[in-house]
Amino acid sequence: MRNLLNFLFRYNHCIVFVLLQGVCFLLLFSFNNYQHSRFFTSANAFVGKIYEATRTITSYFDLQRQNDVLMERNIWLEQQLLLADKRLKEMEEANSISWPAETTSTMFQAYKAGVIKNSLNRADNYITLNQGALAGIKPDMGVIGPNGVVGIVYKTSPHYSLVISLLSSKSNLSCKIAGNEYFGFLQWEGGDSRYAYLKDLPRHAEFAIGDTIVTSGFSTVFPQGMMVGVIEEANDTNDGLSFLLKIKLATDFGKLRNVHVLAREGIEEQKLLEEKAE
Repeated sequence: MRNLLNFLFRYNHCIVFVLLQGVCFLLLFSFNNYQHSRFFTSANAFVGKIYEATRTITSYFDLQRQNDVLMERNIWLEQQLLLADKRLKEMEEANSISWPAETTSTMFQAYKAGVIKNSLNRADNYITLNQGALAGIKPDMGVIGPNGVVGIVYKTSPHYSLVISLLSSKSNLSCKIAGNEYFGFLQWEGGDSRYAYLKDLPRHAEFAIGDTIVTSGFSTVFPQGMMVGVIEEANDTNDGLSFLLKIKLATDFGKLRNVHVLAREGIEEQKLLEEKAE
């Protein structure tokens, strides 16, 4: 209490000055229309700037949630497209109209996961996810990001998963040119993480620079039509029997943060049947 009194006594002139200034401003803005209008205009503009900055910051931190919603929506749309394709083929077959042989459309379930470790500059790059067997993730499941294919689950523990990235010499993804059935195998040859190469594309294949490359569906991992990248450059192979396409990958592995792991229905049955055939 004594310290408070000493403070008030020591700075009494300043305190009185501030109080009088406050009273002056109150009288000025209360009884003068022009000053009153200017004050509230400036105050509203200042408050507006504060609200705008707050909204910008809130929107930035809400991008993750929006990204998750968009990914889930894309997966749902993929499911609807595959289901519609399956039903259309069933209707065509019921009417005895021939239909080109294609991979049977299957539904799939998606599990969310976050990237906690990633490498880009090794010969065999791996990605570690923060979800594992307890979340339903198993080896040989496909992994996709917001823009396209990421890789394949290699090993799992109860709480983590190890993914073979497309940026690996062990990755060999069956892909095709969107809009036709010409397919090849995507491999990364080291170097720039933005590019991989589509090999074994037949010489009679029709394509153009900028065409989209998607998964072919010729595996138990990915359904057909998942985005992989676009054709950036075309060259002949050394033997001249096929094309070698340089593909700009849709996934930016340097910025990869969140993914979905795809579990296809019937994968165990298909793998068992193929193992028996071998």
